Amino acid sequence: MTAQPIAEPIAATVASLMSRAKAELTELVAFRSVADPAQFPRSECEAAAAWVADALRAEDFTDVSVFDTPDGSQSVYGYLPGPAGAPTVLLYAHYDVQPPLDPAGWDTPPFELSERDGRWYGRGTADCKGGFIMHLLALRALKANGGVPVGVKVIVEGSEEQGTGGLERYAEAHPDLLAADAIVIGDTGNFRVGLPTVTASLRGMTMLRVQVDTLAGNLHSGQFGGAAPDALAALVRVLDSLRAEDGSTTVDGLASDAEWQGLQYTEEDFRRDARVLDGVDLIGSGTIADRLWARPAVTVIGIDCPPVVGATPSVQATARAQISLRVPPGQDATEATKLLTAHLQAHTPWGARVTVEQIGQGQPFQADVASPAYTSMAQALAVAYPGEEMQAAGMGGSIPLCSTLGALYPRAEILLIGLSEPEAQIHAVNESVSPGELERMSVAEALFLRNYALSKQG
Repeated sequence: MTAQPIAEPIAATVASLMSRAKAELTELVAFRSVADPAQFPRSECEAAAAWVADALRAEDFTDVSVFDTPDGSQSVYGYLPGPAGAPTVLLYAHYDVQPPLDPAGWDTPPFELSERDGRWYGRGTADCKGGFIMHLLALRALKANGGVPVGVKVIVEGSEEQGTGGLERYAEAHPDLLAADAIVIGDTGNFRVGLPTVTASLRGMTMLRVQVDTLAGNLHSGQFGGAAPDALAALVRVLDSLRAEDGSTTVDGLASDAEWQGLQYTEEDFRRDARVLDGVDLIGSGTIADRLWARPAVTVIGIDCPPVVGATPSVQATARAQISLRVPPGQDATEATKLLTAHLQAHTPWGARVTVEQIGQGQPFQADVASPAYTSMAQALAVAYPGEEMQAAGMGGSIPLCSTLGALYPRAEILLIGLSEPEAQIHAVNESVSPGELERMSVAEALFLRNYALSKQG
């Protein structure tokens, strides 16, 4: 059933394609495809989408299209017909990336792929342009060794990092487009390099902007400070109310005591992976896995206030912050949004006026790792990673599309794999991908598609 005789030629084919993969990833990384027109021109995302579409056409995909989604971004779709009666598998990735943050913090330019210490560096190498290259490698290896045994749909979206839901809403309006028997989301990663891992759960997310207003305009702090209500100080009070003394998230009415039962994460490993400074304590309670994968987590991701350079001695009339709340499986993101909004309103001091605006939301996701597709993936990973068995872990981040696909296609089996292991430092400076992981995961995906096709024949 696992088609072991084909494993070696598939692995050899993928190995022979790695130099081409590097060249293609270099081209794709060069697009500054941040889906935020306030930071980067839309043309960068459009060019990346066109590149992906051309790559699919070159692999004989039919019905290739670049379409606009309701949030203003573009997604790319293609279909590769399979043998008569074969199942259909949807392969997902996204071409949009996080902003580079401080370019000076990168050892090499963020939008130029570079190689050092055995890794390829550049924004999107792991998250998730490398995921699209992984799909291409798997399909090319199958085509070179007897053909692709399933029908394949590929969807590559352009606004996953912004969480604005364009593809989700498009899929809901066009439910036949992404229908499949199994769905492979190539946007997570192994728990550690060399340890094959599927992601069994994802936290959902809600994103809010909160603004506090207290005065008609800024005031001289010497003349009015001490009696005039400071909007920035009020905002600090509000934000502080979101954490207990140990740093645990505290949103009124939101449970935060669930426990993770699967793969555990040692504190030593976490401190190293997160690059926590010596002497600085971790926050929260429970195991590391509890905190990352089973409990809500709030993060203040931005504050609008005067910078230190150029600051004047003023009492601030208004202040604003953007808040992300990660929502674990078992909780509803819509309800969590209501609770967080009510908490912010209830904890605003001094009668200050508070405005809360929701700017993004995605539901959490829980996979069924006992499904036939996961059995096929476990067999594939065991071959691609000799001597290792597939592990199941959670991921603290969000992929809102998963919940949408799960609701649209309740019979489809959804698997989450990818290249974003801890050393990849996704969303940070010096993001990178391990070419060894890209090679092995591409082999695993190719073998999975063969295994899954064989399982459906029975």
